[in-house]
Formats: sequence, structure tokens, C-alpha cells
Amino acid sequence: MHAWLCENPVGVDALQWKELPTPQPKRGEVLVRIEAASLNFPDLLIVQNKYQIKPPLPFVPGSEYAGVVEAAGEGVTQLKVGQRIACLPGTGGFATHALAPAAICLPLPASFPAVDAAAFIMIYATSHHALVDRARLKAGETVLVLGAAGGVGTSAIQIAKAMGARVIAAASTDEKCALCKSIGADATINYSQGNLRDAIKEATGGKGPDVIYDPVGGDYAEPAFRSIAWRGRYLVVGFASGPIPSLPLNLALLKGASIVGVFWGDYAKREPKANADTMGELAQWYAQGKVKPVIDRTMPMAQLKEAYAYMGSRGVKGKLVMVNG
Repeated sequence: MHAWLCENPVGVDALQWKELPTPQPKRGEVLVRIEAASLNFPDLLIVQNKYQIKPPLPFVPGSEYAGVVEAAGEGVTQLKVGQRIACLPGTGGFATHALAPAAICLPLPASFPAVDAAAFIMIYATSHHALVDRARLKAGETVLVLGAAGGVGTSAIQIAKAMGARVIAAASTDEKCALCKSIGADATINYSQGNLRDAIKEATGGKGPDVIYDPVGGDYAEPAFRSIAWRGRYLVVGFASGPIPSLPLNLALLKGASIVGVFWGDYAKREPKANADTMGELAQWYAQGKVKPVIDRTMPMAQLKEAYAYMGSRGVKGKLVMVNG
């Protein structure tokens, strides 16, 4: 097998494409031949030693992938050799093969392509947990999605629309805003132009959004929160822009608003039954055409460093997916 190996987490340039012995699955594990693996923001942080989870060295990055079971370890009964699966173990994806715990592998029907499956779990589970569980979004409410053209942003648009909400998508270019419109956003805001608060006020008729979905952080957090509706819910999803904002807590008091943390990874570990229900509903929505990952492009696995550079350019719309030929 071959894999991108991180032996020193000082950044993308230190990754090396190496030939390694193909491992054999232990009890409860399966060996997966990887067909596709998506590039997520945590995949950048983890090779820079900036992510909250720090795997033992050396490790293979790539949090999420889809492929075919090639071998099953002792005690594995729910998966069979030749079965197609998707998995989000946190590491191992940027390779030709990986070992995965069978318990966290999601069996795939024939109608679920590997590229979509590799780009599905993290973004849709995060957005479903955020909007359904944490925000308790209701039909008819208005959702403002920041960073709306990215992976989690596009998933949030689709899930909010599936729930009957009105969606305002905020992104940094007209091209990205057009993409958001094409997948269901009711209105868009290019926040590189003009005043964000004025644009939100205009888009909501002065009421403000009931729910704000924020995977970006940084400078847009405070003006967005100042615009929130009475009893609004501000979802803290991530900090893709880098800086972690400090919100004046008097704003929460004045608006009767809630600041709600969204950490899907820990939710999945602490509440596995609820998370299984989440994944079941999302699989149904995919089959019904309500949700579908937006794929910016696929790239050969050997071009991982180029893919990281493209992600760093902030030009990605939806998801980048690495594929093995």
C-alpha cells in the first residue's frame, strides 16, 4: 500500500508519499481499499499540530473516506469482504488502504457513489446536529449561513431547506453566492461588499435571522450576532477564518438569544444512538434527493499537496475529494 505519512506535524510540506506494508485487520477491524477521501478543514489543522486531537506519530491524515472492504478481522459480522462502506475515523484516508473499526463503518447502497460518500458524513452530520438537535429549527424560520459556499455551508443550506426554513446564504464572492442560490438558498449576501448588518437587515425585513450557522468565526461573528432575531440561536460551528471571536455577552441578554456550541464529533461518541438516528435520516434524505454533496473537483491522491494549496486559496466551493485510480 501507499500512504501520505505525517512524521513531523509542521505542515503540509512535510508529508511524504510512502510505500508501507499493507496491515492486517485485528479483532473488530476491517481493511478498506480506499476509492475516495475528502479534504476537510481539520485535515489541514492536524498536520500543523493545531487540531484538538493529536494522533501518535507517525500517522496518515485524511479523516473521511469511502471504499471497499478487502478483509475483516475476528468478530466482524456486520460487514463482508467486497462490501462498500464510508467511514470517518479521523485519520488514515489519504492512502490506498486503511484499517477502520467496523463499528463506525456505514454500509453503502449501490446507488451511493464513492465520491459523494467520501464527502458526506462530516459535513451533513455536523449540520444536522447543529440545525435539528442544537437549534431546534422549525419550518418557516429564517437561517443565516455564513461561509455558505464551503462544505458545511452547502450542507447547512440543503438541510435547512429540507426542514422548511428560509435560507440566507452569505459568501465572499458573487460566484459563490450564485452556487448557493443554485442549491436552494432563498437570498444571498456577498459579505466582501458593503455592510453585513445592513445586508442582513434588508434580507430579513428588519427582523433578523432566527438561527445563525457560523463555521467561519473571525470578523463577521459580531455583526452577525448583533443582527440576530429575538430568541435567536447562534450556532458556533468552527473558526475557518482563523481568529476565534469574542462576543459581548450583553448582546445575548438584549436579544434573549442563545450562543450554542456545535461539536458533532463528541456528540457522536457521547450519544451514539442519537447519532445513528441522525445518519439514518441523512441517508434517507440522500436517497430522496433532498441532500447531495457539492463537489468542487476530484483530484488524484498523488496530488494531495496541490489539493491542500487549493483549499488554502479559499476558492473551494463545496468539497475537494481525492481519488485513487
